[in-house]
Amino acid sequence: MAYKEMSFPDDSTHFEYLHQIFVKHRNPNTRIEFAGIAIRLSKENNNEDWLFRALLNIGYANKLKGDLDQALEALFKSLKYVDASREYSREASAYNAIASVYRLQGNYRLALQYYQKGIGIYKVHKDTLGQATLLMNSGESYRLNKQLDSSLIAFKLSKTLFSIKEHRTGLAYNHGNIGLVYAEQGQNDLAEENINEAIGILKGLGDTYAISVYDTYMADIYKDKGDYERALEYANRSHKQAVKGGFKEQIRDASLKLSELYNDLREYERAFEFQSQYIVYRDSINNEETIRKMADLRTEYEVSQKQAEVDLLSVQKRNQQIIGVGLTIVTILVGVLAFMFYKNSKQRQHTNYILSEQKEEIETQRDQLDELNQSKDKFFSIISHDLRGPVHAFKGMSRLIKMYIDQNCIDELVELNEHFDHSVDQLSTLLDDLLDWAVSQQGKVPYSPGMVNLHDLSKDIMGLFNNMAQAKKISLTTHIPEDIQLWVDSNSLRTILRNLVNNALKFTGEGGFVTLSAEKDDGMAAVHVADTGRGIPQEELKGLFKLAGHKRSWGTEGEKGLGLGLQLVYSFSEMNGGSITVDSEEGVGTTFTIHMPLFKGVLTSEVVGS
Repeated sequence: MAYKEMSFPDDSTHFEYLHQIFVKHRNPNTRIEFAGIAIRLSKENNNEDWLFRALLNIGYANKLKGDLDQALEALFKSLKYVDASREYSREASAYNAIASVYRLQGNYRLALQYYQKGIGIYKVHKDTLGQATLLMNSGESYRLNKQLDSSLIAFKLSKTLFSIKEHRTGLAYNHGNIGLVYAEQGQNDLAEENINEAIGILKGLGDTYAISVYDTYMADIYKDKGDYERALEYANRSHKQAVKGGFKEQIRDASLKLSELYNDLREYERAFEFQSQYIVYRDSINNEETIRKMADLRTEYEVSQKQAEVDLLSVQKRNQQIIGVGLTIVTILVGVLAFMFYKNSKQRQHTNYILSEQKEEIETQRDQLDELNQSKDKFFSIISHDLRGPVHAFKGMSRLIKMYIDQNCIDELVELNEHFDHSVDQLSTLLDDLLDWAVSQQGKVPYSPGMVNLHDLSKDIMGLFNNMAQAKKISLTTHIPEDIQLWVDSNSLRTILRNLVNNALKFTGEGGFVTLSAEKDDGMAAVHVADTGRGIPQEELKGLFKLAGHKRSWGTEGEKGLGLGLQLVYSFSEMNGGSITVDSEEGVGTTFTIHMPLFKGVLTSEVVGS
């Protein structure tokens, strides 16, 4: 049955039938014909959503034909119906189409500008496929503008997003476009591998336009290899497919490639024939009149946008004036009501009750402040005492060194050196913890989150404590999967693990076990530091992470601590958006567990010919 003879139950069914044709048909003239019928139907029904979809596809079809001024005219018209559709994807699709026309014209600055507008919309709405498509289109603009590094970054990011969604068409174009970049970089093997993979997928999808584009680049690759027979095979196939599909842009490019190949082979008559064809199609796409019309269309659109903004501001100003008058009246009424309530005795009683509650709150805050000041004073008292001990020890050892030197007692000096090292380590650890704690309390800890591989970082941390563990004959092990990636500040995480592992070794006796392990837990990583040490009394667990009371403790070999390390662990865990818990039993051991956020890569691109 011919189209004109067909009947439809309603106009909506009729439009959807037309839509399937002008979206899926490979011939641009056929797409324009059926989209024109859809526009007439849309106007008869006063349906602006239908108008948008039909105009958008007319723009795409004219771009495929190389009629860029007509393409832009249709696309800028489609933007007038974006607000009516109330779908964010409509506006982003229009920006993508406009950018693709500017890209074809060679105006890469404007192309990238409109691609970024579309990407911004998709990011706001967390549309992964939309971001992937426009990122890929941006990469193609970078490639055509010879910004190859930027192009490769955009393509690889787009490929990751398409892989997440298992989108075959997008992956095909990504493989092909990455191959184009490698070809321009002279990496022909990588280029051929990617382009062949793209062509294999596209053949199954019936996308002849993209295959035509990639065939041109395959011709380049074989030309570089000196295999002109294969190069001509690809170039002729590209030209044939472009002519069959009516793709002016690709007829132009394939003609130029055939002209170059025949010229190299000294078949000058064939070279001249294709060179002439290239010039005809190049000029039909990029003549001055077309460029002028495109500029006029863009100016007309931007002026209309500015006028719409002015109209909107006028409406807002009028609304603000109305709101201002309304607020004045409301303010007067509130004032009258407030005066009446003021005279009401119940309101006075309620006010007194509020004041009483505020007084109690202030007194509570004052008590808390006094407690904090007492903790601070006690803290400084402890610090001064612990600093004085190593300093006095240094003074005594200095005298002993002088005496041993005078008496030439070398053996005693060796033994004294071990005591000296121990005191230095003790003082250094104390000062490091004190400095880290002080900075964290002032809120000046540098916080620079990034992706951190927990497995690699844990190897570094455990390497610091191998000697200490061997000295105490403690088995120190790790069980960290290699695929756990965190989004944290690396330096503060090192401080957390260093303090927890150090404490575990300090309070575990000879022959014990200390284990660092981790697993994923509902969007977070649960990191455990477990030991078989003496354990923590239940009455101490409640205030373990607070700097209050008497926190001095000794390890199994007399190692001394102030509790600063656990303060740092608690502060830095919260700073990284995590948390810490502890489970302990006296005589059995202790397990500290910190929860840290996992790294979640969020990535968002024009398929060739979009």
